[in-house]
This record gives sequence, C-alpha cells and structure tokens, in this order.
Amino acid sequence: MRVAVVADFAEERWPSMDLVADALLDRLRAEHANEIDAVLVRPPFKRRLTGTASAANSRSSKARFNADRLLNRFIDYPRRLKRIRDEFDVLHIVDHSYAHLASHAGARPAIVTCHDLDAFRPIIAPSGTVRARLLEIMAARQLRGLQGAALVACDSDATRNELLRHRLVGPDRVVTIPNGVTPVFRAQPDPQADHEAESMLGPRRADTLEILHVGSTVARKRIDVLLRVFAGIRESCQAARLVRVSGPFTIDQAKLARELEIDGATAVLPFVEPAVLAAIYRRAALVLITSEHEGFGLPLIEAMACGVPVIASDLAALREVGGAAAEFLAVGDAPAWIAAALRLIDERANDPARFRARCSDGIGHAAKYSWSDYARRYVELYRRVAAT
Repeated sequence: MRVAVVADFAEERWPSMDLVADALLDRLRAEHANEIDAVLVRPPFKRRLTGTASAANSRSSKARFNADRLLNRFIDYPRRLKRIRDEFDVLHIVDHSYAHLASHAGARPAIVTCHDLDAFRPIIAPSGTVRARLLEIMAARQLRGLQGAALVACDSDATRNELLRHRLVGPDRVVTIPNGVTPVFRAQPDPQADHEAESMLGPRRADTLEILHVGSTVARKRIDVLLRVFAGIRESCQAARLVRVSGPFTIDQAKLARELEIDGATAVLPFVEPAVLAAIYRRAALVLITSEHEGFGLPLIEAMACGVPVIASDLAALREVGGAAAEFLAVGDAPAWIAAALRLIDERANDPARFRARCSDGIGHAAKYSWSDYARRYVELYRRVAAT
C-alpha cells in the first residue's frame, strides 16, 4: 500500500508537527515496509514576498512571510497534491491546519491528524474583527477538508471530545491515537548532545537552577504567566535561570521580562535538534507548561522521559497525558505556580530521595508512549480506509 505522509512546509518551522511527520515516517519504514510504502510529501516553499532567509522579527517582515505562507498553503500545495494524488492509495495529512488539502484528494481516501482546535477557533468563537474574518475564511476551508476526510485521528481523547462537543465531525469518523516519545528523550547522558547544550548554555553548574519552557510564543502558551512565575521564583531563589526553547520572545513578552527585571536571568534558544533538546531537558530542575489550550503536550512527556518534574496547566489534555506523574495548577494562577515551584526546588535540595522517586515515576509514565505503537495504529487506519 502506497501512503503519502503529507507534511508541513519546513519553512513554517513548527517543530512538533515536523517531529510527528518524521517519527511516523521513520517507524513506518523501519517496522512496516513489507506492507506500507511510505513517502514524505513536502513541496518546496515558494518565496514571492520574502527572501531566502527565515522571517525576520519585524512586523513588516512577518506580514510578508505570512502572506507567502498563505499562498503556499492554499494555492501551491493543493496544485502539487492534485498532480501526485493518484500515485497513492491513502493520503495522510499530519497537521489539521493543512486539513484543506483533504478537499483535493480526489478519489483517494484522506486521513487527517487533529492535534488541537486552534485552527477552528475563529469559527467556534468569532470575534467580528476584520483580521478575525480573514482567519474565519481560512478556518472554513480547513474545516471543510477535515469534514471531508475519511477519518480524523486525534492525539488525545480531550481533543476528540472537543471536536465532538462542537459538532465539527461525527463520532463514527474520529479516533484517538496518542503521540509517542522519541528515544533520544531519556535520562541517560548523551555526551555529544550534552556538549552541544553546554556550548549554548554554558557549563552545568551546581549553584544554578534552570527552569525550562519548551514551545512557541503564541498567545495560548501564556508566556506572560511563565515570566511572572519565574520572577516570583527569582525573588526566593536568586540562582534560578529561565531557559526557553524554541525561538525569541515577542516584542511585548521581551518588554514584560524587562519590566519584571528578569531579562538578565533568561536564556532564549532557537529551534534545536531533538537530541540537543533532550540534553537541555536533562539540565533542568523543573519544566513549566503554562498554556491555556493544548491538544496533547509533547514537552510534558519529553520532560518526564528525561527525568525532569513538570508543573503544567490544569487542562484536560495535559492531565490525560501526564496522569499522576505531573503537577497541575489552574491556568494563570501565578502565586500557586510560584509556591509549587519553590516546593519542588526545596524537595530537590532537601529530600533528594523523594525527588528522585518523583523523577522515576515520570520516566515510567512516559514509557507508555511509543512512536512504534503510533505507527502500528495508523497502519490499521490505512487498511481500514483503503478497504472502503
């Protein structure tokens, strides 16, 4: 069976979406090559309004890059898919924000992986602004594709339940297949990756506590809460340093860091390879996930797999993924987050046996998530839709 793994444009730089596509493709080729001929589909990105470099930080540069993104997503990618779709038995669109491509699958069955409902929120809760109207038009096209797909697979039951609650798709066409953990995310040292992390962050020092956040700076990540929580930690723990991966703060977030007087205690890293990210996790005393919306939360299980405790927002998806191995607090309740973080920092220093047990629980819990299982369950879906 020939399967197209339809991935995001690399230039969009969504590490989690790239990871899902790459991990799926790797396991399909390694473990199911006798049945599945998996082909990565990722067309070249055409730059009409931007240069060869990635989008700059200025608002005008971002606007031009976003215009290029729209042209590539909604014009170039569909054209490419129409030319090659008949070469495949099944099309698997691994990012729901590309779900509009399912409308261009022709007679071929399409599966869409839905990670969260962010792309559809302009329809679920329209705000009425001009910009929101443009987003609503995009969301409508994406939703039509999602609704026309043969099957939709969600990363979590929480995302599946939200899709059903808003009646975006029917219950007979939605399943749940949790993400996996890439093997490089482990507690054991990796000398080369650890050295690369050290070259970025400096030597690992016993008198410095690194508080880590991994993810984008989009509004739902609540970086404002992250910064306020870290500022509170610094008041009691001057040795703390905030490390953030992937990419720079927004202008407003950088301003808040200066106002809170923590910009000098913050290290901001770009996108890094998974092995290096694992090394950065291993250096951390604690990982914070302050989001107000999540569909799964890869950093949650990646951190636990590396033996690092996590404090996360009390969201259905994060509770589902983290179980009893993480601590959950109300979104935006900075005083509660500060108190919990200081308690874990104190436990790390003064009750190391309990802290090690906490880390061990996280490692055991993360071991439940496997990309091999992920690929196996998708192969079952490929068979199912190909047979209809």
